[in-house]
Amino acid sequence: MEIRLQKWLSMSGACSRRKAEELITSGRVSVNGAVVTELGAKANTQTDLVELDGKAVEIEGRKRYIMLHKPEGVVTTVTDPFGRTTVMDLVPKDVRLYPVGRLDYDTTGLILMTNDGQWAQKLTHPKNEVTKTYIAVVRGVPTGESLRKLAKGVEIEIEKAAVTLPKGSGGKAPLKVKTAPATVKLLGPQKDKNAKLMITIREGRNRQVRKMCEAVGHKIINLKRVSIGKLELGDLPKGKWRELTAREVKALL
Repeated sequence: MEIRLQKWLSMSGACSRRKAEELITSGRVSVNGAVVTELGAKANTQTDLVELDGKAVEIEGRKRYIMLHKPEGVVTTVTDPFGRTTVMDLVPKDVRLYPVGRLDYDTTGLILMTNDGQWAQKLTHPKNEVTKTYIAVVRGVPTGESLRKLAKGVEIEIEKAAVTLPKGSGGKAPLKVKTAPATVKLLGPQKDKNAKLMITIREGRNRQVRKMCEAVGHKIINLKRVSIGKLELGDLPKGKWRELTAREVKALL
């Protein structure tokens, strides 16, 4: 929804509408980094960033949707007890955001951030099967049979539960599950006798792609998520973020 900048500033509590007109014409207001001096100018409440004297001006209750290119060595949590860099350190501080799903410490690529709980829940709910595509560099070159196994589904261990063994047999054994069918494509062998794969899954288990590749004997050297649903990471630099467009927000659902 687009509204006039005067209304935006007054709704945020920054000033009255009359005062807002003075601020705009004096060049103190910007939209997405560009100074706006026209009183008829509008901004999209869902996708645009409005700033007054270089500081973000938020409308109370406004929903934010951000895509971030997460670097390696960054944890996908709101806080970290060990003082490591989190995704929260890389995105705007003017509104409380949280990550949608997660990427492990060594994985790079696309992560979504929002303050819209319902939207996040729809994206992560298993029944909606939102696809996630990764580019993986693995040790060795998988055979056609290994690729077929990955596509059909392989057994991996999950960490949240365990099977209780009969009394006297040694306690508990890790619980194994079979992954859902995936789309797997060999992008070609590398010069160092390793291989690059494109893997698309419809689940979101912890370290799933790494465990899938290890299940067929190929440890991942490098892993990057390049798309979620129809949203692609594209050329967004590592460590940088941008707002999603209204069309992208809807397309993800």
